[in-house]
Amino acid sequence: MAHGQAGWIGEQCGLPRSALGVHSSPRRYFIAMPTIEIVSDVVCPWCFIGLRRLSAAIELVRQDTPDFSCRKRWLPFFLNPDTPPEGEPYMPFLIAKFGGRERVEAIFERIREAGRAHGLEYAFEKIQVRANTLDAHRLLFWAQQQGDAERLVEGLFRAQFQQGENVGDRAVLCRVAAEAGYDATAAAVWLASDQGREAVLAEERAVRALGVTSVPTFIIDRRHAVVGAEDPAVLAEAIRLSLQS
Repeated sequence: MAHGQAGWIGEQCGLPRSALGVHSSPRRYFIAMPTIEIVSDVVCPWCFIGLRRLSAAIELVRQDTPDFSCRKRWLPFFLNPDTPPEGEPYMPFLIAKFGGRERVEAIFERIREAGRAHGLEYAFEKIQVRANTLDAHRLLFWAQQQGDAERLVEGLFRAQFQQGENVGDRAVLCRVAAEAGYDATAAAVWLASDQGREAVLAEERAVRALGVTSVPTFIIDRRHAVVGAEDPAVLAEAIRLSLQS
């Protein structure tokens, strides 16, 4: 699978495989607020889990450094770049990709089990459409021009994996944006235009040029990176390493 697999970006981000260990001794750091870039796609189930594990990791860091804070920035990745603009039937695609319904159901159960540990329930049976996510990434690009977009990201994941909605549908995207506190009319105007399209495509190319081939990938201050929906302790230690750099 192209997502949910642990691993490391190469030396571009400065963190060799052997660098990460879990330390129990409390440490305090004094450093400017780091930026955590989260490379993800809204149709990646492991990215939803990764978001929860990142939140847990930040709480672990705050046990050492109570005043720790960070900026989060979402970067686009197309998990299925060949998805037609209108999308296509979800289950037939997965069956063809993974070699049978039984294997797909086993993958679903593994994801459900991982999600339950973080209070997430997946409703894969509700998903009918394998969505094209270009407009979803354009919406996130627009939202991030206005500040933190985590509420929107959360809403998109919920729409996809808990409500089974088509997150390639602009009406769905506008409703999710409104529920996250954005102006639905402004979101609709943005999506109806071509704005942000080339910027999103360029960002996605740049991410792949860094060596990212799977999601989620967490890039911390462009120095350290964790690939996959890793355990919170692993993510926390990567954050701590960035604070030492």
